[in-house]
Amino acid sequence: MDKKETSNIAWVFAQAGAKKVHFVLSVITAILGVFCQILPFLFAGRIMSLLVSGETDKALYLPLFGYMAVCFVGKAVFHSVSTSLSHSATFEILGNIRKSGLDRLAQMPLGDVLSHSAGELKNILVERVDSMETTLAHIIPEFISNILAPIGILILLFVTDWRMAFVSLITLPLGMLCYMGMMIGYEENYGRTVEATKRLNDVAVEYISGIQVIKAFSKVGSSYARFASAANENANSYIDWMRKSIGFFTFGMSIMPTTLIVVLPIGGLFMMQGTLSVSTFLYCIILSVALLGPVITCMSYTDDLGVLKTVAGEIRSIIEAPVMTRPEKMSGEIHNFDIELQNVRFGYQEKEVLHGINMEIREGSYIALVGPSGSGKSTIARLIDALWDVNEGSIRLGGVDIRNIPLNQYSDYIAYVSQDNYLFNQTIRENIRMGKTTGEPATDSEVEEAARRSGCYEFIMNLEHGFDTVVGSSGGHLSGGERQRISIARAMLKDAPIIILDEATAYTDPENESIIQQSVAKLVKGKTLIVIAHRLSTVKDADRLYVINDGKIEEQGTHQELLAAHGLYEKMWTSHISVKDQKEGDTIYA
Repeated sequence: MDKKETSNIAWVFAQAGAKKVHFVLSVITAILGVFCQILPFLFAGRIMSLLVSGETDKALYLPLFGYMAVCFVGKAVFHSVSTSLSHSATFEILGNIRKSGLDRLAQMPLGDVLSHSAGELKNILVERVDSMETTLAHIIPEFISNILAPIGILILLFVTDWRMAFVSLITLPLGMLCYMGMMIGYEENYGRTVEATKRLNDVAVEYISGIQVIKAFSKVGSSYARFASAANENANSYIDWMRKSIGFFTFGMSIMPTTLIVVLPIGGLFMMQGTLSVSTFLYCIILSVALLGPVITCMSYTDDLGVLKTVAGEIRSIIEAPVMTRPEKMSGEIHNFDIELQNVRFGYQEKEVLHGINMEIREGSYIALVGPSGSGKSTIARLIDALWDVNEGSIRLGGVDIRNIPLNQYSDYIAYVSQDNYLFNQTIRENIRMGKTTGEPATDSEVEEAARRSGCYEFIMNLEHGFDTVVGSSGGHLSGGERQRISIARAMLKDAPIIILDEATAYTDPENESIIQQSVAKLVKGKTLIVIAHRLSTVKDADRLYVINDGKIEEQGTHQELLAAHGLYEKMWTSHISVKDQKEGDTIYA
C-alpha cells in the first residue's frame, strides 16, 4: 500500500473522534476470536492421535470436544462484539464526514461550490460516503481474523511437519499469479467506473429536476436517450471490466483452494516411506484445508481498500477544499455601513468577469445596478454579500476590509433577496422564521407581522393550512411570485442594515409587483438598498445608477443625468419604454 493510500485510510479512521477506542477494542476482541478459531485445531490433533492409537476411553475425548465447543461459541461471541464495536465507530466516521462536508460547502466560495453539479455533490456526500460502511465496519474484525488465523494455522503446520507446511502452500503462488492478472489495468478500469457513475448521477438529477420542461417541450425522447446512454455506459464499464478479469478470477479461485491436490499424494508418499505418521498426516490434511480459505477472503479486501482510497480522495477534495478565510474575531470596529469597492477584479476559474470595479455606496443610500444580461451585475452583488472573495482589490464596509470581518458577523449586516430564492421543504412559518439569525428565535407573532408588512399575509391565510403549509422541495408548491414575497418577509424579519435585491420582482405580474414594491419600501426604510434590475422603470428613482457592461462600469449617475449623457443607459431606457408601452397596449382576448 503506497503512502497516499495509507494517508487516505488513516484520514478516514481519524474521523472516528472519541470512538477511536471502539476500533482498538474491536481489534482486541477480533484477536481473541482468532485464538478461539485456532485452538480447536490443537484439540483436533490430540483427538486424532488418540483415535489412531486405538484409545476408546470416552473420558479422554469428552473434555476435548467440550473445549472445542467452548472455542466455537467464544469465536462467535468475540466476532459479534468486535463487529458491533467497529460498526459503532464506523457510523461515527460516516456522520462526522458528512457534517464536515456540509460545513465545508458552507465555507467555500460559492463559485467553487457551483463548479460541482448537484448530482456529483449528492453522490459523494451520500452514496459514496455510505459505500464505505461495509469496508470500515468489517475490515478490522474480519481482515484481522482472516490474516492472523492462517498465520496461526501455518505455524501449527510448521511445528507439526515443515515439509507438509511447504506442500500446503504450493497452490498459493499459482493463485497469486492469476490474481495479479486480475489487477492488470485496475486503475484505468476502476477510474472508468467512477466517472461513469458520476455521469449517471448528474444526468439522472438533471432529468428528474427538469421533467416539467422536458414534458412541456416534448423532449422526453432526447432527454431519456441521454439518461439511457449514461446508464448503458455505467453498466458497460463494469461488464467490460468483468470480461477482462473473469478468466483470471475463475482460474485463481479454482486453483488456490485446491491444496488437497498436492497434499494428499505427497503426504501419502511420505507416509509410505515411513517419514510421516497416519495421525500427523490426517492432522496436516485438516490444517491445509483450513489454511487458504481465509487468505482468499483476505485478498478480496484489497479491492475494498482500493475503493476506500478512491472514495476518501473524492471526499477529501471537498472537505479539504480552499475556504473563504475569515478571522474568528474582528480586531477593529465598524463605525458605519458605507460600502466601498476598490479596483475589484474577479473571475470564475480562468475567465475574469469583473475588470477593476470602483464604487462607493453611502449608508442609507439607494443604488441600482443595471446593464445587459451577463454584464456582471449579480457578480458584484454576490461579492458584496461575501459569497465569493475578490481576486484583486478589496471591498470595505465602514472602512474595514470585509475579509477581516468574521463571516457570521458580516452575514448579519446583509439581507439578500434574489430571483431564485430557495425555500426549504418546511412550513411557511419556519421558512420565514429563519430570517432572524441573532438572539432568540422569532415568535409566531413576529413571523406573522413580517408577513403582513411584506404583503403576503393574505395569500398565506388563503392556503389550506395557512402558515403551517409545507412549501415542498425548493418551494415547489408555491408560485414564483409567492416564493419571492415569502423571501422578502424572511429578509424583513432579519432587519439587516443592508438590503440587496437581485431581480426580486422577476417572477411577478404587475399587480403583485406593486405589492412587492410597497413591501420593499417598508423593508428598506432607513437602510442601504442595492437593487439589480432589468425593468429600468422600477429603479429610475435610485440615488445613483451604475451601468455595468462587460464587467466594467460604463456609466453612473442619476436617471436624468444618464439620459442626458446619451449613452448605453439611454438606449436601454428607450428600448424598455417601447416594450412597456407595447405590453400596456396589448389586448387580451378571452
